[in-house]
Amino acid sequence: MKYEIIIFDLDGTLINSLEDLKDSVNYMLYEFEYSKKTLFDVRNAVGNGVEKLVERMIPDGIENPNYEKCLKIFRDHYSKNMDKKTVAYPYIMEMLETLQSKGYKIAVVSNKFDTAVKPLCKKYFDGLVNIAIGQSKDMKKKPEPDTVFLALQHFQSTPEKAVFVGDSEVDIQTAQNANMDCISVSWGYRSKNFLTQNNAKIIIDKPLDIFEHI
Repeated sequence: MKYEIIIFDLDGTLINSLEDLKDSVNYMLYEFEYSKKTLFDVRNAVGNGVEKLVERMIPDGIENPNYEKCLKIFRDHYSKNMDKKTVAYPYIMEMLETLQSKGYKIAVVSNKFDTAVKPLCKKYFDGLVNIAIGQSKDMKKKPEPDTVFLALQHFQSTPEKAVFVGDSEVDIQTAQNANMDCISVSWGYRSKNFLTQNNAKIIIDKPLDIFEHI
């Protein structure tokens, strides 16, 4: 085995959560009579955590006097509705089950807030993920490597024994900052061309293609 540990991003990599994110964004915007957002708008705004998502969705961003209220409304609504339309991408379960059967350790590291990451992983991938880590106040978000190092610490391992798998430029940067190899996926929230332009070295088009590179 080239690696011992596979560290996955969550949204856009293992699960398609855009519909639930869009619904919570538009619920928040409706509360303040702001214009609704499309799925395309939300797709291009995710990846850097909930604070940045809200900033990108409301007029004037963080300068908006309602920013903190918007953030709370979004978090509260999403926490209660985060699994209404969210689904695992095709063949993700088969990929994770095969990884587990081959002896790989599996982690999820996400910029989604931790109190959403853990229950989502439990609901969709119970027994298949060894550790799931989301955003919290005392931990820097990706592309800072802190959450990746926390996952490696859990396994008592090192970056050269792990690979990061994600769908965005943030994931590529995170892997670089952790001195770790990266596999990018083309089925998520960023296009293949965009990933190439952002220094993706390996891009896979289907989950089971991962086995050609690990």
